[in-house]
Amino acid sequence: MATETTHVVGSPVPRVDGPGKVTGEASYAADVRAEGVLWAKPLRSPYTHARVLSIDATRARALPGVHAVLTGDDLPPNSRWGRKTVDVPLLAQGVVRFPGEQVAVVVADDEETAERAVALIDVEYEELPAVTDPEAAMLADAPLIHPDVMTYDGLVKPLDAPSNVVCLFEWSKGDVDTGFKDADVIVEHTYTTPKVHQGYIETHNQLVQVDGDGRMHVWAPNKAPYTTRGQIARALDIPADSIVFHPVTIGGDFGGKGSPMNIPLGYYLSKAAGGRPVRMVLDYTEELLAGNPRHASTMTVRTGVKRDGTIVAHDVRIVFDSGAYAGFKPVGFLPGAAGAGGPYRVPHARVTEYMVYTNTVPCGHMRGPGEPQGLFALESQMDEVASELGIDPIEFRLMNLVADREPTALGHVFEQNRADQTVRAAVGAAGYSAPKTTLPSGALVGRGIAIGERAPGGGQNNARVSLEPDGSVVVHTPLFEQGAGAHTVIQQVAAETMGLPADRVRIQVEATGMFESDSGIGGSRVTNVGTIAANLAVKRAQDELFKLAAELDNWPEEQLEVHGDALVRTDTGESQPWTALLARTGAPVTGQATVTVGRDGPHVTGYTTQIAEVAVDPETGQVQLLKLTTAHDTGRIVNPMGHQGQINGGSMMGIGYGLLEELKAEDGHISTLSFADYKIPSIADIPELETVILETEGMGVGPYNIKAIGESPNAPTAAAIANAVADAIGVRIRDLPITAEKVYAALHP
Repeated sequence: MATETTHVVGSPVPRVDGPGKVTGEASYAADVRAEGVLWAKPLRSPYTHARVLSIDATRARALPGVHAVLTGDDLPPNSRWGRKTVDVPLLAQGVVRFPGEQVAVVVADDEETAERAVALIDVEYEELPAVTDPEAAMLADAPLIHPDVMTYDGLVKPLDAPSNVVCLFEWSKGDVDTGFKDADVIVEHTYTTPKVHQGYIETHNQLVQVDGDGRMHVWAPNKAPYTTRGQIARALDIPADSIVFHPVTIGGDFGGKGSPMNIPLGYYLSKAAGGRPVRMVLDYTEELLAGNPRHASTMTVRTGVKRDGTIVAHDVRIVFDSGAYAGFKPVGFLPGAAGAGGPYRVPHARVTEYMVYTNTVPCGHMRGPGEPQGLFALESQMDEVASELGIDPIEFRLMNLVADREPTALGHVFEQNRADQTVRAAVGAAGYSAPKTTLPSGALVGRGIAIGERAPGGGQNNARVSLEPDGSVVVHTPLFEQGAGAHTVIQQVAAETMGLPADRVRIQVEATGMFESDSGIGGSRVTNVGTIAANLAVKRAQDELFKLAAELDNWPEEQLEVHGDALVRTDTGESQPWTALLARTGAPVTGQATVTVGRDGPHVTGYTTQIAEVAVDPETGQVQLLKLTTAHDTGRIVNPMGHQGQINGGSMMGIGYGLLEELKAEDGHISTLSFADYKIPSIADIPELETVILETEGMGVGPYNIKAIGESPNAPTAAAIANAVADAIGVRIRDLPITAEKVYAALHP
């Protein structure tokens, strides 16, 4: 445990956003009231791939209460947005590329009128050849979904010719061909994962108004408003500072709320309605039909080993189904796919990622983008290799895990490596080696392990801190709270740095404009970068206080400190309330910090080891998760309650990925269009959850030695469950989710 004395950091401080959410006082985008607000509803394509020959909106425009109908023809040519790769049209312009793509939008007095008008729009289509399978889309004779892809801005790498493979990315170390020549045994398998939806409660929605000065005002649940306004400005060809995102509460995210979605379209809707505010709210059918779910994947893993268990080569080919567009991905590909290399000692390794266009719903980000897919393949493969060699899967992992400052399979170097200790802690807590018996019901018991690793996220965050004459401390932040507790950890760090109780620090969320830029929330960033910014901003505000003391009382700046409410001279021991100093001027002092953290060079990481225990009914194939043990290598925990909440929530998301969730489609058409068909875990699906924390002094980043927790708990879970099922029944399921039907089919071929 960390030994440095703290009074706020490390305490289970209640959530800053908690009271507003439980009382109903929190204001979400759909709650924002605006004078003269209108409603917008879209007409969506019924076709997988088609040319739009004509759109006749005459009847819709004639309906009383309709203010405007927009089609792609009403927008500037090539009106597109993208977080990195700019390929997402605001409205279909000449072609639709997936079922559910927006073809036209009606603006009306109310939602019902808008829906009635949508039904009056007549569209003539010409169906085009479609491809919904990414492997088929990669073939030379496959229909091109984006013939003009080479003209798109923001491609990760230039393309030699038009292709459905919008991005090919590779990580490597050594030479895999050489490595496989040295192998005694080569094991190769293919693993698949489905598309899954983030499952947040609040759907995508927005209120947009263009005022008389041409400023675009936005109320939307977007967790990266500064980044998003830049993407919108580029799409609309207007200055970024003419776009203002106003703070709202976000009703869940899990990666899905970082894209512009319909916000740039809202600009044209408001202008078409004479500058009136226009609201657009997706229902959940639209979310499941046309949101931005987690990517489906096909992963072929080839591993070469010596007979003693030494890994000598590891090669992974990952094909991700991008869906119809790539613009929902912040960097154009999925960095988490590198996790398929693993925290193992491998001299020759390669992970190759193919991002492939298909005529299906476009995919975006979900908690640890690419990581749960990669770890499912990697950790399933590790068990299969161990089985091939006749080595216990725990022993096999321990003998190959990297040590401190030793390069991983893909060459990443970490300080303070605790992989071994995390595995041993999980094994001990789970009772992994205890005897297993068949349950009275006849179900077979199995146990499985999986390991993950995630470094604290990088990026840019800002904070401005005001020390007020009334003794309060105000942290002005651009971060829109998305539910993970960002405001609470920032409050705690600011209070800790001041030496004050947490309730003396108030969080003030600011509209865009106070700062030049900010990365927002995501990538397990805020508890790292955001708290560094808050700490530094407090210290700069204190510096301004010291300058004021020097000016008013001739106290030496370099010998002053703030201890809670007191401004103290370290040379003489004299002190005075800093509020008394501010009362003499009647004004606050402020400090501002912008912190950018990269990922270059040796750095720390956090390991997660999970062990699942399952019971499988061999007669029906039903899988029951009895227990999930999750061990985490952490730095200092800022808020134990919030930290545990992240672990529990992430683990449940991993359980859903492993056993239940699948966004099913037939020829590109989503068939699970409600939560009656799309299953997510409920309270009835929660097994016994046991958490083991390895919190250690001095291991972490920033002034309080912090590590990441936001995304890591969900990444290894599906693999741990898959390994447990294989241990129970002796048959491997390589296709998520692991349903009773799949288990039954495997047991009764």
